[in-house]
Amino acid sequence: MTTLTDAQKAQVGAWLREGLALAEVQNRLARELGASLTYLELKLLVSELKVLPKDREATAAPVNLGAAPAQAAPPRPASPAAPSGPPPSAGIPPGGTVPVSVTVDKLTRPGAMVSGGVTFSDGKQAGWYVDEMGRLSVAASEPGYRPPAGDMQQFQRILEQELAQAGF
Repeated sequence: MTTLTDAQKAQVGAWLREGLALAEVQNRLARELGASLTYLELKLLVSELKVLPKDREATAAPVNLGAAPAQAAPPRPASPAAPSGPPPSAGIPPGGTVPVSVTVDKLTRPGAMVSGGVTFSDGKQAGWYVDEMGRLSVAASEPGYRPPAGDMQQFQRILEQELAQAGF
């Protein structure tokens, strides 16, 4: 684990207060300060600094972080590669999309620090997990699936909030 000086930690706090996303802070740390942190190490630093990153898109549209929408499929089985439930088009309003929703598993899958599921705006589901190195992986239920534009950023933003609420 990389150890940062107090001055470097203060700079990270300043960047977060400016509204930089964690990925941007991670890049600037490497580029400007020569410090390489994993995403998990950066999350721990943010927790230590007690500074929450500003959500620059918070005014765009509220995101439901509570229970899954009524249209969502029933809970996934333990394997993220084999979600069950209604066909992907079921529950999507005609001519519309549902927001991205994220769940955190109560029982984490083997080999992961935390895991869960995601339903993208087109109704397709995938499993996700963060491994011991802090790397995020997403496994869609159908091979070659790509979520709609913007869904991955929304997924990562919601996941970050969900994990912060869960104490990660």
